[in-house]
Amino acid sequence: MGPRLPLLVAALASCLLPALGCVICDTKVVEALNSLETDYLPGHLGAEHHKNVMERVKLAVQNFKELPLDEDSYMGVVDEATLEKASWSLLKDLKRITDSEVKGELLVKELFWMLSLQKDTFAKYVAQFQKEAFCPNKCGMMLQTLIWCSTCEKQVHACRKSLDCGDRKINVHEMEDMILDCELNWHQASQGLTDYSFYRVWKNKTETLVSKGKEPTLTKTMVAPKDAGTYRCQLDTVKSSPATIIRFHVTVLPKRIVEETSSSNIPSQAEVAPDEITWGLTKPSTTLQPLSSQSPKVENMLGNLLAGLLSWGFMVLIASITIL
Repeated sequence: MGPRLPLLVAALASCLLPALGCVICDTKVVEALNSLETDYLPGHLGAEHHKNVMERVKLAVQNFKELPLDEDSYMGVVDEATLEKASWSLLKDLKRITDSEVKGELLVKELFWMLSLQKDTFAKYVAQFQKEAFCPNKCGMMLQTLIWCSTCEKQVHACRKSLDCGDRKINVHEMEDMILDCELNWHQASQGLTDYSFYRVWKNKTETLVSKGKEPTLTKTMVAPKDAGTYRCQLDTVKSSPATIIRFHVTVLPKRIVEETSSSNIPSQAEVAPDEITWGLTKPSTTLQPLSSQSPKVENMLGNLLAGLLSWGFMVLIASITIL
């Protein structure tokens, strides 16, 4: 976490004695507790118990802060995403209780059992934040908006590490595209970032600005040997100081050799018979076949018609003889 972390832990420890619980910093939680007191308790708990129960409930929520002060578990600060998750979990369980219409002593037991479980859930979320989301930068300077549980105020915390984020070796073939990527995984979570600036670094240590803007990558198409060398990327912040610095050492390799293969569907001259080659052209592979004057189906039709006519003529002849 860096050398400044123990000082931050000590500072937090000194101010957390009168602190509020972080969950109570969410206005939605405050509104839900007020609704529990004014809307739900009057019809589900004796009036003589209202004040005592609500005092204990609010104290239990405030005591979510009573976690071990440790850089891996709790330091008295959370980010907005962690507070949102913890608040949503508490509100969901509180609504489940009020929707059940539970009353009396059972209501009191349900409330405090739920708050005990939610405190464990809050501790889990905060530990995850401390491990993964609090100052996740391994190098550079990250500006992070945090909620301080002691006052429920938002403050920007600067997590400072070495600005030098190392060197990258890039190999690219001639006539292909060179892409230099300056973005680190924590950049999008950081506050107050401005522009990425890419510089060409020459052998005499001078630099030439190549590009500047919001895009974290520098792309050069169809590179040539003259594009080989050292490049430097710098991400600036609103505080006029760089957040990260990365150097790229680019090597331009020879152009890739692409082997051309002939199509297997085109026969070579050796595969064509000699008698099929005439003046460098191959004869068509198909020849015209003579058509028969009549197909078998037509012949059958004519034969049946002729037989029918003969039969009809014979019957007419017999009828004529009989009449005579």
